[in-house]
Amino acid sequence: MLDPDTLKLTKDGLIPAIAQDHETGDVLMMAWMNPASLARTLETGRVTYWSRSRQELWAKGDTSGNIQELVDMRVDCDRDCLLMQVKQTGPACHTGRRSCFYTAIRDGSEVELMRPMT
Repeated sequence: MLDPDTLKLTKDGLIPAIAQDHETGDVLMMAWMNPASLARTLETGRVTYWSRSRQELWAKGDTSGNIQELVDMRVDCDRDCLLMQVKQTGPACHTGRRSCFYTAIRDGSEVELMRPMT
C-alpha cells in the first residue's frame, strides 16, 4: 500500500496528479490530490481530486458524468508527482474536449488542436 508520508507534498499538502488514458497514452488533464483524495481513489477506484477553488474533494464526473476509473497509479522518481492511468468516460476537460491540453504553440502562435466533443 502506498504510504502518503513518503510523498513530497507542496506546502499546502498537495501533489500534482496527471491523468493519462490507459489505452492511448494521451495526457488528459492535471489536477491536485491530497492524502484524503489519494486514499479515496485507492479505496473506490474512481479518481478523486482536491479542488483548490472549492476546498473540497471532488470525484471526477460527479456532476458531468465524465468519470475516471483508475487502472494504474504510478509515482515519479522524486515522489512529487502522480500519474493516474485511467479509463475516461466522455471528455476529461470542463470545456467538453477529450483533453485539457488542446492548445499547441506553433511558430509562436496558439493553435487549437481539438474541438469540444459535445
